[in-house]
Amino acid sequence: MGRTLRYSISILFLFIGSSFLAYAQDTIPITLKIKIGIEASGPMIYYADKKILNTEGYISVDLNEKRSATIAAGFLRYKFSQYNYQYLNNGSYIKAGMDFNFLKPDKAQGKYFIGVGLRYGLSRFSSETPSFEITNYWGTTTSSLPVRNYWGHFLELAPGVRAEVLKNFTLGWSINIRKLIYTSTGNDLKPVYFPGYGDGSKSITAGLSYYIVWNIPYRKIKAIIRKDVPEEKDDTKDTGTGTQNTNSNSQQGSTIRQ
Repeated sequence: MGRTLRYSISILFLFIGSSFLAYAQDTIPITLKIKIGIEASGPMIYYADKKILNTEGYISVDLNEKRSATIAAGFLRYKFSQYNYQYLNNGSYIKAGMDFNFLKPDKAQGKYFIGVGLRYGLSRFSSETPSFEITNYWGTTTSSLPVRNYWGHFLELAPGVRAEVLKNFTLGWSINIRKLIYTSTGNDLKPVYFPGYGDGSKSITAGLSYYIVWNIPYRKIKAIIRKDVPEEKDDTKDTGTGTQNTNSNSQQGSTIRQ
């Protein structure tokens, strides 16, 4: 009984080994990196439009050739005014999530990214209206709203592209699509603009970000790439030719026999 069991186990391992060899895999070296980046469009927008100042930086750590854990933080100062209204908002935000690279390892090589990021964002900000003016049938009323602190929560989907243009130096961009989850301002007092999200009166906002990234290699791994299975040779023509030759020889033999 014991000998039969050992024989059966040996056959099983032989079958598994042959199956593995049938689907043999290659590997390529990939360097995992810690990425430290800044968002570049915020200061440029402030230079052109003084009402919005937004700064953001992030740190990302490669977990493998496909996934990276990311955390970002930023600060926003926003001011808006018109003939009868003034609004001020400033605060900070933090976003955390994952990046997923859709490129195959042999194409990405640890240097290129075409994929999407998923983030959860939390914003803490203060909002005030230093003055506003309302004119109606009874006359003109001038008043203000004092400074109050609020929270905001949102989700972010960020498809984008990044490429290493110099050794350990990357440039890239992403489209940021954000879905508002909650603000502590309530439904009747939506924030005009708040950090990390944008227009608080909208349930979905979108923006474009440009990144400058410094890469710090910290580990090397081997990424698996499956070999191409060779195509089977088509012997139909050879078979057909062989059959024709056989028939021809048979006919010749028959003629000779006659």
